[in-house]
Order: sequence, then structure tokens, then C-alpha cells
Amino acid sequence: MLVLLPPSEGKATVRSRTRLDLGALSLPGLTDARAAVLGKLVALCSGDAEKARETLGLSEGLRGEVTKNAGLPTAPVRPAGEIYTGVLYDALGLATLSPAAKRRATRSLLVFSGLWGAIGIKDPIPAYRCPAGVKLPGVGALGAHWRRPLAQVLPEAAGRGLVLDLRSSAYAGMWRPAGELAERTATVRVLQSTVVDGVEKRSVVSHFNKATKGRLVRDLLEAGAAPRDPAALAVALKELGYAVEGSAPERAGTPWQLDVIVTEL
Repeated sequence: MLVLLPPSEGKATVRSRTRLDLGALSLPGLTDARAAVLGKLVALCSGDAEKARETLGLSEGLRGEVTKNAGLPTAPVRPAGEIYTGVLYDALGLATLSPAAKRRATRSLLVFSGLWGAIGIKDPIPAYRCPAGVKLPGVGALGAHWRRPLAQVLPEAAGRGLVLDLRSSAYAGMWRPAGELAERTATVRVLQSTVVDGVEKRSVVSHFNKATKGRLVRDLLEAGAAPRDPAALAVALKELGYAVEGSAPERAGTPWQLDVIVTEL
């Protein structure tokens, strides 16, 4: 099972003597594309700070992130799973997984990134700011920049098993499974169910969406679940206590969509 995760905007503070080495990251087929983005990002943030802030879509209060980006080549690094913070990663709780679940996480989890493309949770990276929606001078739209290199390496990384795609829309646009691989891919939507005047209503809730996805991945890892396809995933989630709805898509070459229904926030 390959699990695709979004990054988090927030990053942990890094204290380390180790520095960035692009050659130490997994998926080495992405090294050239990573180097291109890194070089242009550092150049942007080493120049006009206001232009860099606006290009990256950062608020005035995040101006310091521009300075951090300018120093990325010599910045201290930590494993990506320790860098990313926020609702999904808090719920996933990588640090508190059992030893067996941690090994499964290392094998299964890939985090998408506007700067790195996709990385494993053990990959040593610095804290950075580079959303996927950015149009980076010298590179262009990052979503488009990553499509070809990711299409070249991710099908092999996925192998013949299930792909569980939990990315947000900006990162989903960087790579979309196609053909037979898409048929082994499941996306998950979290819906809150409420009853008003005896009528059930369902709605998407952003915060709880992230938290539920984090818990869902954690539960799968701890259970040692290894579903081979979306139908088996739905069964596994139900066995773990989740209310799941979904069926095979009508069109071939299309991912499944599974809805996880929750009643409390």
C-alpha cells in the first residue's frame, strides 16, 4: 500500500548539524527536478524580499520564511516526518506509533511537496515554505513542473498494490494515477453527518477532514492492514470501526472515491 499525503504549511523548528543533501532523498529520479526548484527558490528569496513574499503568497507576518528559504542549501535537516506539523500529522502521531507501525509508515507514506515533489517520511529535509500553487520565476507553475518527473517515478513506487490518495487538490494536481493504476487508487472524502428536523445532512469539514485522515492512516498502520485494492480498503476501514460508503467507479481507469462518515467533530 502506498499512501499519498499533503504536506503541512507549518514546519517544526530544526536543530541539527546535518545539512541538506539532495542525493540522500528517496525517489532519486526526482533529483534534477528538485535541484531546479531549489535553485530558483533560493535565488528568489535571496533577492527582493517583498517580491519573494508576494510570489510565495505569504502574509506580512511570515516574512521571515523568505529568509529561511534563502538559506536552504546550508540549513539543518530532520526527517520529513518530524518536520511536518499540523492537524493531519498531529492525528497521525508518527512519533508514537509502535515499532512495527513505524516500519510500515517508512515503507508506505509519501508526502507531496512543491519543493521536493514527493518524499518519504525518513528523508532529511530543512523547514521551508513553497506551496504547490506557486508560479516560481524560472520554473513556472510548480504543479506543471512536477507532472512529468512524478509520472516517471511514482508508478514504480506504487508497484502492484493499493494507492491511498489523501492529498489536497493543489497537490493532487501534481500527479494523477492513470489507467490500471488509477483503478487501484482510492481517494477519501470525510463527511460530517448531522440530523436536522429528522433529515440527515452531510457536509465537508476541513479541520475534521484532516484529523480523520490522520487517524485513519494511523489505524491502518497499527493494524498492519494491507488491502490490495479499494474494495479491500473499504472492508479494512469498516473492520476498524469507520463508517464507509463507496463503490467501483462506472468509468474504467478512474480512482475510487470512498466517503468516511463522521457524526462528531
